[in-house]
Formats: sequence, structure tokens, C-alpha cells
Amino acid sequence: MPQLNILKTYKIFIGGAFPRTESGRYYKVTDAKNNLLANACLSSRKDFRNAVVAARKAFEGWSKKTHFNRGQILYRMAEMLEGRRSQFKEEIMAQGSTPLQAEKEIQLSIERCVYYSGWCDKYSALYSSVNPVASAHFNFSVPEPMGVVSVIAPEDSSLLGLLSVILPVIAGGNVCVVLASETKPLCSITFAEVLATSDLPAGVVNILTGKSKELHTHFSNHMDVNAVIYCRDNQAEQKTIEENASINVKRSFCWHKDWSSNEHQNPYLIMDLQEIKTTWHPIESIGIGGAKY
Repeated sequence: MPQLNILKTYKIFIGGAFPRTESGRYYKVTDAKNNLLANACLSSRKDFRNAVVAARKAFEGWSKKTHFNRGQILYRMAEMLEGRRSQFKEEIMAQGSTPLQAEKEIQLSIERCVYYSGWCDKYSALYSSVNPVASAHFNFSVPEPMGVVSVIAPEDSSLLGLLSVILPVIAGGNVCVVLASETKPLCSITFAEVLATSDLPAGVVNILTGKSKELHTHFSNHMDVNAVIYCRDNQAEQKTIEENASINVKRSFCWHKDWSSNEHQNPYLIMDLQEIKTTWHPIESIGIGGAKY
């Protein structure tokens, strides 16, 4: 009797849960030889809107966590990736990488989590400032997270590219909705399983699968999204995103990078998604007998 081959069902990840797409649509994920690897959800506009609602709900709690605690949570992700190394390796290889390439991608992904976990409690001190003013005041400028960030992740990277764009977003206290690679989506949902069982609050990271040509417009024109990041090379989509982002003056970024290079992990990616808040405080002088002047 032939052995039954049960393929994994890859759902989407919204608000800490794994729902199926509300449209009921899916698409086939195949390898280079056109062998079926899995069925993945074909996310819709409604799925994206649900994910934005979940992200906005999570923003206040995540942004108010101490920077040190955010660093602890990102480090926990690295620990859990290490524990599931063999599973990620199998999925990366199934999507066309050699064993050596798969091992390298996993190792770099783990190290990237550690890298950004270390920056969580340092970027604020480094990029804050005490500003000189003429009046009798202290004037401080400090970075604060923007809010909800929509991300269209790199198409040619299954795990490393996904992590490389999510980590600087959440390290800075933001929350995100991410569209994973269409042709290499397997690791994205497995990574979502890591997030769901880590200390990351529900809704901080939401991961959709599907087609950029259907969703890029919604990622860029939703009025409750504060910034959009595009990591692919379709010039028409990039132009549409930039035009839509201007409607409510949200920031738009095109991150086209070689994510396997350490040159493209840096705190400036965290700072891209920060607002600078300036605070004034009067200087009080203490005179004789404790009187204030």
C-alpha cells in the first residue's frame, strides 16, 4: 500500500493566530522541478485590513515595553530558531537552495536576531541629543516609534530577507504587517510559529502570503499605516507605492539590498522608522534658603 504524503497546510498569521484567508483562495507552491510542496493562502485586501487592526491594537503595549525587554524577546527568537534549525534547513532546501546555502542562511538569520536584540537598548541613547538653546531650558530630542509599518518582503529570500526587514521594525518599537515571498513562502509561516510560541505579544508581527501585484496598492494606501517598505524590483509597483504613500504623507522606503551581507544590518534601518520627539524643560535655579529663581 503506498504511503500517504500529507503536505503541511500553510495559513496566514494575524494577531497571534493562524486563520485561513477570508477569501478561501490558495495557490500552489512548487519546487524547481514543479513538484508540489504546499498550498499557501492567497491573502486578500480583507486579510490585510484585519492584520492592520491587529497591529494597531498591539502597538501601544509593544512601544511602551522597556527597550531592554524588547531586546530579550528578539534574543529569544534567536534561541528558538536555533532549536528548529533542521526544519528551516529542510524548507530552504525544498525551495531551491543547496545544503550549504541553507545552512548559511539559517546561521545568518540567527545572528541577525542577536544583532538587533543588542541594538534595542542602545539606539535611543546613541541618536538622542541635548540641544543648545538660548533660553533657560533643557531641550531634549529622542526617537520614538512611528506605529504600523507595512512591508513587502524580498522575493528571492525565504528566511533571511524576511527577518532582515522585520527585525529593525520591531526593534524600534513599531509593529508590522508583512507580505512574504510569493515563490518561497514556507519559512515565513514556520517563522510565524516561532513568534507565536515566543514572548512576542500577539499582533506585533503579522505575516500574509500571496501576490504583490494584488496587495501592494493596499499596503501603501491604507490610512492607518504609518510607513511602507518595499523590497522588490518591480518599478511599476514601486512607483504606485510612492504615489499612494504621499496621499496621507506616510513614509515609503525601497530597501533593495544584499541581505546576506553584514553591511546591510545597521541601526540606521531602525532609525528610518522613528519619529524625533523634542521636549523642553525649564531650568530651575536654587538660591539662598532653597528659594527658586
